[in-house]
Amino acid sequence: MFKGFYTATAGMLSQQRRTDMLTNNMSNVNTTGFKADQSSIRAFPEMLIERLEIEKLSTSRSPSIGHKEEIGRLNTGVYMQEIIPNFMQGDLQETTHSTDIALVEREIPLGDEGAKGGLFFVVQGPDNTFRYTRNGNFTLDQAGFLTTNSGEYVLDRSRKPIQLQSENFKVDNQGNITEDNVLIAQLDIAFANNLQNIVKEGNGLYRTNDDQPLPTALENDAIEYTLNQGFIERSNVDASQTMTELLTAYRAFEANQKVMQAYDRSMDKAVNEIGRVR
Repeated sequence: MFKGFYTATAGMLSQQRRTDMLTNNMSNVNTTGFKADQSSIRAFPEMLIERLEIEKLSTSRSPSIGHKEEIGRLNTGVYMQEIIPNFMQGDLQETTHSTDIALVEREIPLGDEGAKGGLFFVVQGPDNTFRYTRNGNFTLDQAGFLTTNSGEYVLDRSRKPIQLQSENFKVDNQGNITEDNVLIAQLDIAFANNLQNIVKEGNGLYRTNDDQPLPTALENDAIEYTLNQGFIERSNVDASQTMTELLTAYRAFEANQKVMQAYDRSMDKAVNEIGRVR
């Protein structure tokens, strides 16, 4: 009886976590460069249920032997194994702002795990560590440095901050930044050959799981990309699909909740009626 409580509770917890993930995706449907999270739900190992009985033989000595009968398998519930970002390219939206730059992947080689890798802008935080982003909604700070909206410096191919005189600069499709026809810098683009090693940090930033810097994509002939000035990459959240998955998660949560209530009523009857001494 109690095993059913654990199974239903595990299902409720998994669906609650999945609902939280999907709700976060929906809340970021209009966030520039946002990558939707996706999850995988796995089952715990099943248990084989058997019934053990003592059977007496019809002989003069009446010996007893053990008898085992298989009843079936019992599932012990499910759990959310992991949450990983979906790095599919988002649609582009034109803004005409010179500080908005969209990164568009053209040709990306397969990574170590046989899956497609990914490209990122390289930025530097206050702690001087490298972080990565797909949010090209940049701005200029008071000193003229090109930064993200949360204050991280956007880095060039030498992984140094980029300082400009004004917003009247040009960026070509390979990230070369010119001001008054003078080459100032080239935007650095990092290549991750294993996207499972990329971890979300918030504010559109990512880091590597092992805290090792990603290599640059500028000198990799197998990688093709373009940079579009005056555009931003929109969130890759599919609002209609996410809403459908949210409703499915709600229904699954309610189903497990009803199972819990049924077990509770059964236990109440067992304690207060069946087990009553008359």
